Amino acid sequence: MNQLQAKRSNTTLSICKAIAIILMCAGHTEGPKLLMDFIYLFHMPVFFIAAGYFFDKKYLSDPWTFCKKRFKGLYVPFVKWSVLFLILHNLFFKIGLLNEHFGNWAGGVTHPYDWHQFWQRLVHIVFSMAGYDEFLAGAFWFFRALLVASIVFLVLYKLLYNRHKWLNHDTVPIVIAVLAFAFSWFKVANHLTITTLVQGGIRDCWGVLFFSMGVLYRRHEHNISEHSALTLLYAALLVGGSCLGLQGMALKTELKTVFTLPVTGVIGFLMVHAIASWLDRHEGAVKRFLVYCGNNTLYIFVFHIISFKIVSALKIWYYGLDWGQIGCHMVIHEHSTTDLFWVLYTIVGTAVPLLGITLYRRLNAAH
Repeated sequence: MNQLQAKRSNTTLSICKAIAIILMCAGHTEGPKLLMDFIYLFHMPVFFIAAGYFFDKKYLSDPWTFCKKRFKGLYVPFVKWSVLFLILHNLFFKIGLLNEHFGNWAGGVTHPYDWHQFWQRLVHIVFSMAGYDEFLAGAFWFFRALLVASIVFLVLYKLLYNRHKWLNHDTVPIVIAVLAFAFSWFKVANHLTITTLVQGGIRDCWGVLFFSMGVLYRRHEHNISEHSALTLLYAALLVGGSCLGLQGMALKTELKTVFTLPVTGVIGFLMVHAIASWLDRHEGAVKRFLVYCGNNTLYIFVFHIISFKIVSALKIWYYGLDWGQIGCHMVIHEHSTTDLFWVLYTIVGTAVPLLGITLYRRLNAAH
């Protein structure tokens, strides 16, 4: 791959991540059910596949550099932002952004922490990548899952590579994907949990599978067509899957999901990548925004839920609702499937974190 192709691949993958992060924001807005089901079939696999795309086999001879980069890029921001939300948790109760009466769509609520709960959560954050504020940092599981998945992939790669003549750089990622699939099936079929991994490990297993898919995609992308007709076919298949009630990377995984999620996840990535490739060929403000968005997904992951509060305040005013509903997680549930506030939630959840980090960088540069 020459430098021009490498640059185009980087910007295309940035746009892929931008599309996925915007879809993630939309998926958290409790919008139209069919749309939400459609998004959840593939939006998180896109991130894992994109991460696998950039895996370099040079790390087989220098695994510590890879691990250091993964910890710096995933563990450190996870701890930093989780601790910040932990420190601010009780303050958010005092100023009304959280309360004990309005909660998530299932009726669960959050409470102020006493000192014991504070220290226990801090320990969980540091040693288990858990303990984060479920109501304000609910998407943080991704940092842990990607960290685990990428390191497990590297370890398996080193263990398998060149053990037999047929285990080479082309076949090892396939073997790892098959192993991840088989273990996921065994785990779900027997209702097993990996107790050393928070949430039981199913998302980490999916992460290994999709990370492998990203490695494979990079090896064979020159053989993959991206015609508009194929892109429409991918979209139609995903719509059909959402109509059939197929699942995404849910915690409570049905056995049929073991067989359908690898398909919908890969189809979704191919669809998103085709759209991103088309956008990447058209210079302009849209491309510049999406590339910038894709290169700063971290801040949207961290701050999109707290940014939703801005729209919730507007919705409370518009409908004359109880101000306490500002504490709803992730959005205000009333009228959520019948109005268009989900569009505004998506825009604000994406734009406000980007505006915040842009302003912060400019202020830093000015000094």
